[in-house]
Amino acid sequence: MLQDIRENAQGTIAKIIIGLLIVSLSIWGMDAIIGGFSGEPEVATVNGEEITEREFLRLVQLESRRRLSRMETPDPSLLNEDQIRKDVLESLIQQQVLIQDARQQGLQLTDADIDALITQMPQFQVDGQFNRDRFVSTVRNMGMGVAEFREAMRKQYVVNQIRAGIVQSGFAADENVAQLLRIQNQTRDFRVLTIPQDTVAGEIEITDQEIQSYYEENRSAFQQPEQVDAAYITLSLGALAETIEISDEALQDYYQQRADDLAREERRASHILIEDGERADETIATIQERLAAGESFADLAKEYSIDTASAEQGGDLGYAGRGVYDDAFEKALFALNEGDVSGPVETSFGVHLIKLEDVRRSEVPPLEEIEGQLRNELAREKAEARFAEVRTQLADSAYSAEDLAGPAQELGLEVREAKGITRDGGTAPFDHEGLVRQLFSEDVLEAGYNTELIDVGDNVSVVARVREHREAQQLSLDQVRDDIRAALTDSETREALRQRAQEIVAGLKAGQSLDDLGAGEWTRYEDQPRSASGPGTAVMQTVFSLPRPDQGKASYGQAINTGRAAVVALDAVNEGEVDPASTEFTQLSQFLASLEGQREYTAYQQYLRNQAEVERP
Repeated sequence: MLQDIRENAQGTIAKIIIGLLIVSLSIWGMDAIIGGFSGEPEVATVNGEEITEREFLRLVQLESRRRLSRMETPDPSLLNEDQIRKDVLESLIQQQVLIQDARQQGLQLTDADIDALITQMPQFQVDGQFNRDRFVSTVRNMGMGVAEFREAMRKQYVVNQIRAGIVQSGFAADENVAQLLRIQNQTRDFRVLTIPQDTVAGEIEITDQEIQSYYEENRSAFQQPEQVDAAYITLSLGALAETIEISDEALQDYYQQRADDLAREERRASHILIEDGERADETIATIQERLAAGESFADLAKEYSIDTASAEQGGDLGYAGRGVYDDAFEKALFALNEGDVSGPVETSFGVHLIKLEDVRRSEVPPLEEIEGQLRNELAREKAEARFAEVRTQLADSAYSAEDLAGPAQELGLEVREAKGITRDGGTAPFDHEGLVRQLFSEDVLEAGYNTELIDVGDNVSVVARVREHREAQQLSLDQVRDDIRAALTDSETREALRQRAQEIVAGLKAGQSLDDLGAGEWTRYEDQPRSASGPGTAVMQTVFSLPRPDQGKASYGQAINTGRAAVVALDAVNEGEVDPASTEFTQLSQFLASLEGQREYTAYQQYLRNQAEVERP
């Protein structure tokens, strides 16, 4: 086993495992893997081995930071600390179980094995050769010592070997793949009869008694919610920049400093886009392995990329400068040398591998053409230096002030007003949950204090106070009469349409025609896939939920949508085509196999967890 590890140390799986280890350690730190020191208080023991309190608390802190970093506007008060502690402890228990299992299977790395792995990792190489200074620097940047990193590798590598072995053993039978593709690619022939709402409009009559009854039965739905009117001060970097004047001399100096940057650089990129899911890591690893084996990036883009438009061109995205792509994509692209391929880059579109094909530069534009842009940039730079100082002054001044007029006058800021803010929020900046929660806190709502200075966006901070508070009030019937009438009309119209559709379906099943039923005419659709948009979403959902019709007969159903109903007659189900040699078949087979392997690994993890003796003080 260990000889295999040595021989495969340069393989894709080894690189991925160490890469994941490095990323993991940069987030979690060493304590997430090797634990604390002996003799410390423990939070649990797993088969007699301790999980120390130091280890646990450190990981809780790091997990809290990680969850904050994922918030659009980080707010520590939104964290569920009890859930974080519970999740962290369970993850530590599960991790300890896996490490013990690897040890019991005899999967251990010697110092020589670890040396071989470290010296062959690209992260620690310069010009293709291991560089100790690069290694030590990288490890220290993760907040670790060399010995800690080696111990972490020793444990995590063998655990991931077990995981990789189980996941890669997953298998999907060809017939199961074919059956899924037949269903997925299935098309259907059907007819649709549309029943517009005006055909039942004459049946709808809403009485005053119905309105009164609805109001009484749903009084809680007709309340004016608790509201406040608030005064507030907004401090933003953008607004601060607008107050800064830039002289012509400063502008000229800035233009000269930016000359190299202003010579617009455009880069020609190609990419392979993979859907971000459970299978993404495996797919990326496969692509990287095939690239390393010498296969063409363009050919792999055509085979794997879900960006179909660029995939047809071998992933080619053409030339583009800065400010065109997603921030993460741009950062990775502009860090590449010509001909290089990036590591996995995550964006909102999925996971990318990016190749830099070419670089070209344009001339520096005349100052007159970009004067406005440069003035704004320079003003913003100067504002950034001032922003932190003003923010501190505002926070201190507002904390001790009895209103907002004083802090505003002191700092040259404007006091604004927002009305009708509820506990669910209001218009910006009161769409920020943390600011609203403070506004309705006891100190602010009842004691009359200002809120704290809350960061509601990037370089945007707000302090507020309540000017007027209004308790929730019951709305009168007259105030909501029209709303109730509209709701009842809509409800009764939908019911009338549903009944009409049911009557038509019953008549058709009894052998009557549309002419017999006075119902209009069919609209016919043939060979429609699940993704067809023409008939409408509700109709397509009904079509593909109906049972396969008997020979010479139709299956009937109905769909109710806003403003109309539809009767659906399903005439035929056309089996989807399946080509075992197609890319579609191969990709689905790999996906199902990976899914099955992951299920087996999850079951294996759960088995180990269930067998473990876990004690908590």
